[in-house]
Amino acid sequence: MTTFFVVATAAKLVLFLVGIITCGALMVWVERRMSAMIQDRIGPVRANAGPFRLWGLVHIAADGLKMMIKEDFIPRRADKLLHALAPMLAIFPVLVTFAVVPFGPTIDFGHLGSVNHLGPLFEGRWATTLQVAQVDVGLLFVLAIAGTGVVGAVIAGAASDNRYSLLGSLRAASQLVSYEVTLGLSLVGCVLVFGTLRLEDMVLWQHHHTWGVVVQPLGFVLFLAAAIAESKRTPFDLPEGESEIVAGYFVEYSGMKFAAFYLGELMEIGVLACFLAVFFFGGWDVPFLRADGIHLSLPMLGAKFWAMPHWSVVLLQLGAFGLKVCGLIFLQMAIRWTLPRMRYDQLMELGWKAILPLSLANVAVTAVVLHALR
Repeated sequence: MTTFFVVATAAKLVLFLVGIITCGALMVWVERRMSAMIQDRIGPVRANAGPFRLWGLVHIAADGLKMMIKEDFIPRRADKLLHALAPMLAIFPVLVTFAVVPFGPTIDFGHLGSVNHLGPLFEGRWATTLQVAQVDVGLLFVLAIAGTGVVGAVIAGAASDNRYSLLGSLRAASQLVSYEVTLGLSLVGCVLVFGTLRLEDMVLWQHHHTWGVVVQPLGFVLFLAAAIAESKRTPFDLPEGESEIVAGYFVEYSGMKFAAFYLGELMEIGVLACFLAVFFFGGWDVPFLRADGIHLSLPMLGAKFWAMPHWSVVLLQLGAFGLKVCGLIFLQMAIRWTLPRMRYDQLMELGWKAILPLSLANVAVTAVVLHALR
C-alpha cells in the first residue's frame, strides 16, 4: 500500500506539472484566437506559412523557440540577483496553489469495473484522490500563497533600476492591498455555508446539496472581480499599462525571464477558473450523477436509476470539471477583450467603495440567514 501511495503521488505530480505548463502554453493560443474572434479577425492560423497549420497551434512552439534565443538583457545598474529571482517568485504561487485543486473524485482502482460500489472510497486499499496535496486549511493556504504573487512584481520593479518599472511595482502592491481583503471576504460566505476549509469537502457539500453559485451568487461576482484584479488582467492591468508606463514592472525583462512573467500570468487564468469551479460550480460534480450511476427523481419522469461502472462515472466527472474550467476561461477572456482599462482612481474607488462594502454585506446577510434557518 505504501508503494501504491508513492507511485500514485509521483504520477499526480508529473501529470500536474505537465498539465499546468501545457495549460499556460495553450493559453497563449487561446488568448490570440479569442481576441481575433471578438475583433472579427482571422487570428493565428499558421507559423511561418509552413505546410502544417494545425489551427495556429504551431505558434506556441514558435514563441517558445523565439524566447529561448532572445538575449537575456540586464540593466547595467540593476540588482542582478533580485532581477533573476523575481520571475521565479512570480510563477511560484501559481504552481503551488494549483497543487491543492481537487480535479475529480476519489478513484478506487480496485473497483473500477464495479457497478454498485457504494462503499466509502477513501478506505479502499487502492484508492487515491485526484488532488496533489490535501490540506486541512486548504482555503487559507490558497489565500496565503496567492497573496505572495505580488512579491515577484515588486522585486522586479525595484531591482530593474527603471522608473516605469518601479511605478508598475507600486501599482501592483497597492492593487493587491485593495483587493486582497475582498478576495478573502467573498469566500467567507462559502465557508459559512459549506462548514469547512478543505477544498475537497467543499466540492462534496455541493455534490450532496447544490452548487455554490446558487447559495452565494453575489460572492461569485465579487470573487471573480477581485481575482481578476489580483491577477492584474484587463480591465485591472494598471501595473502593466502599456499606454502609460510602457510595460510596468517587467519592462526591463527579455528572453525566458519575460516568458516566465507572461506564462505565469496566463497560467493564473487557468488556476482562477479551477478555483471558481471548485467554490461555486460544484467542481467535478455532475447533477444527478452519483458513485453508482445516474439517479433521476423528477415529477415528470418519476424515479429512475441507470447503473454505471465506477470508471465511467469518474470519466464523466473529470470531463465535467474540464468543461466548467473551459467555460470560465472563456468568460475571463470575454471580459479581457470587452472592457477597457480603468483609470487608477476608478480602480481604487471600485475596490474600497463598492466591492469591499458589498463583500461585508454578503457575509452579514449569509450569517443572518444561516442563523435563522437553524
